[in-house]
Amino acid sequence: MNSRVHQGHFARKRFGQNFLQDDSVIQNIVAAIQPKKNQALVEIGPGLAALTLPICDHLDHLTVIEIDRDLAARLIANPFLKNKLTVIEQDAMTVNFTELSEKMNQPLRVFGNLPYNISTPLMFHLFKYAHAISDMYFMLQKEVVNRLVAAPNSKAYGRLSVMAQYYCQIIPVLEVPPSAFKPAPKVDSAVVKLIPYQAVPYPVENIDSLSRITTAAFNQRRKTIRNSLGQLFTVEQLTDLNINLDLRAENLTLKQYCELANAYSKMSI
Repeated sequence: MNSRVHQGHFARKRFGQNFLQDDSVIQNIVAAIQPKKNQALVEIGPGLAALTLPICDHLDHLTVIEIDRDLAARLIANPFLKNKLTVIEQDAMTVNFTELSEKMNQPLRVFGNLPYNISTPLMFHLFKYAHAISDMYFMLQKEVVNRLVAAPNSKAYGRLSVMAQYYCQIIPVLEVPPSAFKPAPKVDSAVVKLIPYQAVPYPVENIDSLSRITTAAFNQRRKTIRNSLGQLFTVEQLTDLNINLDLRAENLTLKQYCELANAYSKMSI
């Protein structure tokens, strides 16, 4: 049998489809999420309902976002789910999660087995709606989870680390082997919990400034800060901010990046 066919559905590479099939992993994820009635749960990429079905055992209603029309149709027709689901047939990258939260009159609890080819941009999209989200649980490539939780002075520490840690407290939940999926991915996976801060530890006046500075720094991570941020700051400005000019992007802390962002915002006024 074709290894990309699961429950009669051909896994589409363009949607990055790898379907979770390991019952013990599924049970562990549901136990971590702890879904309860009357909560505003939203699943991204429900696929063949591996998580949807057991989550719905605890709920009267679940909103799911599915880009694949064939899978959306299966969900709508599923006799065990159709009375509990609101199916949004849309790319999650285009969903306004603030509007969704307002519609449900409470912060969202978002979860999903994210397609690995869009997981990073999708998280950046969700960070923009952090104020409307209470927590998130995602299955991701293990390497991405390592980057999310990475501390300064490590190779895994990068722009994703800084931006994610600006918005959220990040907690690894469990590791998942390729054999838990069909088709099996070529990489290890992991589940991570993200809890958006109600008040961020190091507020920045303009998030675009933080985004621009981290992009400049990590796009040239082998260069010293003197050079990688040379287009944005003078040597004197960096020195005044107590930035060691000989450090590299991976050596600066979240607090230092936020201080740089606020200084840059003031310079740009």
